[in-house]
Amino acid sequence: MKEVALINLGCAKNLVDSEVMLGYLDQEGYKINTDVDKADVIIINTCGFIKEAREESVSAIKKSLEAKYRAKGEKKVIVAGCYVERCPVELKENFPEVDLWTGVNDFGHIADIITGTPFQKSNHCYLYDHRSPRYLSTPCSWAYVKISEGCSHSCSFCAIPLIKGPYQSRSIFSIVEETKKLADKKIKEINIISQDSTNYGKDLGLKNGLTLLLRELVKIKKIEWIRVLYAYPEEIHDSLLEMFTESKICSYLDCPFQHTNRKILNRMKRGMGGARALKLLSKMRDKIPDIALRTTLIVGFPGESKKQYEELKNFVRAAKFDHLGVFTYSREKNTGCYELGDPVRHETKKERQHELLEIQSDISAQKNRKYLNQTMDVIVEGRLKEDPTLLIGRTRYQAPEVDGMVYVDVKNDRKNHSGKIEKFTITGCDQYDLYGELLT
Repeated sequence: MKEVALINLGCAKNLVDSEVMLGYLDQEGYKINTDVDKADVIIINTCGFIKEAREESVSAIKKSLEAKYRAKGEKKVIVAGCYVERCPVELKENFPEVDLWTGVNDFGHIADIITGTPFQKSNHCYLYDHRSPRYLSTPCSWAYVKISEGCSHSCSFCAIPLIKGPYQSRSIFSIVEETKKLADKKIKEINIISQDSTNYGKDLGLKNGLTLLLRELVKIKKIEWIRVLYAYPEEIHDSLLEMFTESKICSYLDCPFQHTNRKILNRMKRGMGGARALKLLSKMRDKIPDIALRTTLIVGFPGESKKQYEELKNFVRAAKFDHLGVFTYSREKNTGCYELGDPVRHETKKERQHELLEIQSDISAQKNRKYLNQTMDVIVEGRLKEDPTLLIGRTRYQAPEVDGMVYVDVKNDRKNHSGKIEKFTITGCDQYDLYGELLT
């Protein structure tokens, strides 16, 4: 039996593609391994979105090739995904020792790629469906569900449309069927992901497609939590907000605002300025009083002056997000703003990033204090590897992998809590995490 190790890099959408590739290989009899030295085949699913992601991909390729050298060539190294799709010539020139290359179109034929079996190559980005096998790599309590692929927005800083092509939605039927299968595997929480979840279904002719999808998903009895990620602010409408009265839908939204200054937003080709953004946040909090809000912002965009940055700082203070990600601008070839250059110094970008995160740190700590002494539902992911006396999990107000966690001391408890949603008393907090105890 051949063994395969897969190194996944990049976003949650990449992770789903990696799980599908492993699903197909599992069907073909491959043993799944995490040790590249023991594997006969090493697959790197790369990210090519920004410079830092490409550097991480290059590092993973080098380490995999080192494992191949240690095995005296008795391994195959396959490099796949977004970086390959974006820069195939550059990568092949730099790493001639790689055995096989594949972009983002043919993940469903990974077994054929390994064996060299001919297949009909696709001319569009791969999008799995409910019939596709998945080898889940997330904790036993939750999973991602990708509802679409690609993007049809024209944000000037973003390379995703160049890599993945235009937005393509899965059918509601397919998503519901997959979610039912996940429920049968005792998955309690699904996290809906897409480049823009609020754009779901437009290419299928649906109006308010995400709302229609959620109406079907809440009917699945064994699923207890449904979380919506990546909701574009301009497309958040009343019909969507009304869905959050459903108990299964987590009071949580990730809305990427990117910036607040009108001039910068125009250059970014983004729509919602700071004043409108604050009104939208107020509206969401009025309709969903316990909602946790997350956003991402970009600092150091070409032309961002000190005054425009100060405007962004004031927005962060006023918006009081529960969770915030701040990225430094990365100049990307063939994107709309590439010709603007990269005039903001790297050091200035990092200073602005650090300052915004410091501001947010105080806000997050204040937000977390409201949970003290409350009894809260926590989805348990398991025990902390470094300290098995601690359970780790999340509340409804924390998304996986990007937000804080709940740590619960169970040194005198031998029960298996993994995969369950249980009630714990919150006894402590810091800027990002919560700490709890078992109910006595």
